Amino acid sequence: MCGIVGYHGHRKPKDIILDGLKTLEYRGYDSAGVAIFDHGQVKRIRAEGKLSKLESQLQSLDFDGRTGIGHTRWATHGTPSERNAHPHTVDGISIVHNGIIENYLEIRDYLLAMGRKISSDTDSELVAHLIAMEVPKTKDLLGAILNIIPKLEGAYSIVVIWDQKADEIVSFKSGPPLILGIGEKEHIIASDIQAIVPYTKNIIYLEDHEIAQIKGQHYTIYNSKGEVLKKPIVEMHWTVDRARKQGYPHFMLKEIYEQPRTVAAVVKPFISLDTETLDFSNLQKNSTIPDLESELQKLERLVIIGCGTSYYAGLTAEYFIEKIAQIPVEVELASEFRYRNPFLPKNTMVLFISQSGETADTVAALRKVKDMGFYTMSLCNVPHSTIDREAHVRMYMNCDAEVGVASTKAFTASIAFLNIFSLYLGKLKNKVNVAAEKSHVRDVMDLPAQMEKALSYADFFKDHAESLKTFKGFLFIGRGVSYPIALEGALKLKEITYLHSEGYAAGEMKHGPIALVDNKMCVIAIAPKDELFEKTISNVEELNARGANIVSLGTGQNEKLKRLSQQGYLALPDAHWSLTPILSVIPLQLMAYHLSNSLGYDVDQPRNLAKSVTVE
Repeated sequence: MCGIVGYHGHRKPKDIILDGLKTLEYRGYDSAGVAIFDHGQVKRIRAEGKLSKLESQLQSLDFDGRTGIGHTRWATHGTPSERNAHPHTVDGISIVHNGIIENYLEIRDYLLAMGRKISSDTDSELVAHLIAMEVPKTKDLLGAILNIIPKLEGAYSIVVIWDQKADEIVSFKSGPPLILGIGEKEHIIASDIQAIVPYTKNIIYLEDHEIAQIKGQHYTIYNSKGEVLKKPIVEMHWTVDRARKQGYPHFMLKEIYEQPRTVAAVVKPFISLDTETLDFSNLQKNSTIPDLESELQKLERLVIIGCGTSYYAGLTAEYFIEKIAQIPVEVELASEFRYRNPFLPKNTMVLFISQSGETADTVAALRKVKDMGFYTMSLCNVPHSTIDREAHVRMYMNCDAEVGVASTKAFTASIAFLNIFSLYLGKLKNKVNVAAEKSHVRDVMDLPAQMEKALSYADFFKDHAESLKTFKGFLFIGRGVSYPIALEGALKLKEITYLHSEGYAAGEMKHGPIALVDNKMCVIAIAPKDELFEKTISNVEELNARGANIVSLGTGQNEKLKRLSQQGYLALPDAHWSLTPILSVIPLQLMAYHLSNSLGYDVDQPRNLAKSVTVE
């Protein structure tokens, strides 16, 4: 969500901070600001709207200091406006904050009773007041922060500077990520690795209730009691180029076209090309469970937890795992699971899916499951993220940085991994013989080439965008493993076009949703040639009879489906039933992209959304 960058070193902070905030634009934001030392004082500049507005205000300004902080805000408390933008400055204390202070009303009442003047609608400013009230007593920024941390409830990452200490930054967290980059005579503190990698590969991930103090050319990590901690330095191998558009007009389009490569990358470590069989021997290296294979053999139930697109990836995997491995699967929304009193039977494992590895609800659900005494697995795209660090078994999407807010390649990478993981579980359970394994692996190896064919439908949606955007709404339908793809297709469309769209199990249309159908409604039918194809065709015919305008996705040149599809029929390559979701979702991503682009919207940064949702 909010982006944080802080810098102290030998370079000019303005450029470092602005460049860092630009790399974090993908997270979503509505205002931005900086606070940088200049002639012994802190100068603060803020702007509502895009970062370019802040940049234009800073263009003519020069700062002689070498310390500063910057922020892009995604509104939680208070409307998007300059007065609510960060940094917040109170009596020489300037802070930037990601997260939510849950007891802000109690703190606000306390501050007002103390005669403090509050100038914004945010919960963040209140933290600056608390620190400003402490520093006259402690004469020390770190001491003041140690005193106020017990007063804060909620999820927060906070970075602070004080106008009395031009060479010091103090940061602390409980929830949203903070990363300390350690360079040559310089340090960067940021909420995302992408703001750090241009300057250093050496980083420290702050854990909850830890405090990082940058002072001069040195740094120190403390716990919440003020005791010094020794933290390992992690060397990252990311490059700046990984997050550039490489000639594409938008990151989302680039990431859609990267999917054949990313699917190949996620399955490659687990396939033996010589024998055309699976090789999951490396999984034990990423596990703290002493004998992981033995535990998986005893597995009697798998629970999958995620949010949004990750949740839909879990729903898709439910079909693979139950049919191939014959293990019962439950898929849960993290935001609901964390507040239930779930019953998990013996020999249950729980898999958490999160592209960022920092999704607040998913982190909370993970900790809940660990407290219940069950083994946890993670599937993330960001190594060393919170979920990745805390899970017992760590698995990866392996699809490089995904910048577009609307997830594409992380979704297909998740499905591809879970597909072969289901085959692995089936082997361990003696539900898959060698012949079936080899056949399935060959199908997976062929998948990237088939995905290239699915990408050819970009021109179809580019050409039809003008007519498609005139419909009053869109219904995405599918059966079986295509049902979660209908949900994901509808989500993509609403995320970046703001057009009304819903995903339904095709067999449920006649139980209510069919009342919405007339000649102003567009239906996208996902109907690959599988055991439920004839059932789906019957549902499409029901909709066709009621005047729906139908776009359909099928296998090969299916004349029956083509005849029912007035708005167009897209022929997908023939593939193993469990791989059709990946082929089907690509045209739906292209549809959402081209409609959004035709409508003139910001494809990569849709309104009200954030890439990494680190608050409830």
